[in-house]
Amino acid sequence: MSENNPNSEDNDRADDLNRPFFTAVLTPHRSLGPNGFMILMLCFGAVSFVAGVLFWSIGAWPVFGFFGLDIALLWFAFRMNYKSARTHEEVIVSRNELIIRKVGPGKRYQEFRFNPFWVRLSIDRIEDEGVVKITLTSRGESVDLGNFLNPDDRTTFAGAMANALSVAKSGGVQTVS
Repeated sequence: MSENNPNSEDNDRADDLNRPFFTAVLTPHRSLGPNGFMILMLCFGAVSFVAGVLFWSIGAWPVFGFFGLDIALLWFAFRMNYKSARTHEEVIVSRNELIIRKVGPGKRYQEFRFNPFWVRLSIDRIEDEGVVKITLTSRGESVDLGNFLNPDDRTTFAGAMANALSVAKSGGVQTVS
């Protein structure tokens, strides 16, 4: 083996420097789970059925169909809501790269790659609410992060993101304080 061949230890060290030290997956919060949805639909269906039978018994039978339509529309609205809940954002920060993947409902997918040294983090705050907007800007391109988060989660994420960017700009070495 000659002296000019790359050393495997150097490659391992380079891989360690490029390894992500901060990763986050941001997902929207949904307060009604599958079991709660089933209970809601059963209760709503029972009330609609009883009311529909009551209207049918007094001779207003077309109203029964409209109660069924109400149940179908409510089910459709919740299904669309659950489909949009699959939206998420992935943020990965390493010493040399910042990757943002935005996955939307359906097949929408966007990926942004930045050099963390050139990224500027903008955090908009309102005194009573906390952080209302997080924006990363680099070379004329801006990306908003966590628009679907509540203000408390957005505030926590903004602090973690600011810390991750400062670590990346300092060379990827985390210091314990």
